[in-house]
Amino acid sequence: MPMAIQPLNLAQGLCRWAWRPTLVAITAALSLAFVLAGAGQAEPLGESFKDDFTSFDAARWYVSDGWSNGDHQNCLWSSAAVSHLPGRAVLSFIEAPTETHGYHCGEIQTKQRFGYGTFEARLRTDDGSGLNAAFFTYIGPAHGARHDEIDFEILTGNVDQVTVNTYVDGQSMHGGVYRLSNPANVAFTVYSFIWEPGLLRWFVDGQLIHSVAGPALPETPQKIYLSLWGTEILNDWMGPFVPPDRAKRMEIDWVAFTAQGASCQFAASVLCKLAGG
Repeated sequence: MPMAIQPLNLAQGLCRWAWRPTLVAITAALSLAFVLAGAGQAEPLGESFKDDFTSFDAARWYVSDGWSNGDHQNCLWSSAAVSHLPGRAVLSFIEAPTETHGYHCGEIQTKQRFGYGTFEARLRTDDGSGLNAAFFTYIGPAHGARHDEIDFEILTGNVDQVTVNTYVDGQSMHGGVYRLSNPANVAFTVYSFIWEPGLLRWFVDGQLIHSVAGPALPETPQKIYLSLWGTEILNDWMGPFVPPDRAKRMEIDWVAFTAQGASCQFAASVLCKLAGG
């Protein structure tokens, strides 16, 4: 049986605020989270790691619990939607009616920030229109920093595609949609991006799908996030919401970060493939 993950106190976690053009004002709960999160001080940048989820490392991961990211989101982040199996973390989207939302959804985020380097995750999503399975980095005003962000997003109404995007000082830039070789809900897929000064490259299973160069790129160290959530509002972007007839899942096999200049850590890393290893 999966083991449910217990969150830390809200004040110990930092939530994400990523505006889309059609999003409405954030909820009071999210505002409170920002106030609490903004009280923290800057911390040393995270070092290279690979987490295979043989256990759930509470020193590395914070479980989002008890708020949503705004009125666009039809679910509350909940520890009940985050579970652990040896060798895998699972984020769920589950029916759980409350006074404000009809569903619970799962998100984990690192406690540390990470600078330039290679960010990677091996994932398998579910399907379902109106849901978003995301692997991304984020920092923003809640953390006392400008809003910088680097995204992989699988809008699971179409599991044959992946969306990439950035936010640079709060402005959405460099977006694109790319076809996957294998549907995201069938095979585990490695999503990687290499973030360097003046250059950002996205890869799927070691193959380059998108790159941007120049000064208008994220530059602020960021936290790593993985999430599964839904909406009944952002239909033009995520498709019409179809109430699921079962719990939906996003399975996380591993997550890794390799600092800029460090050698490839493991065979499945895009850095090994680029080096011919």
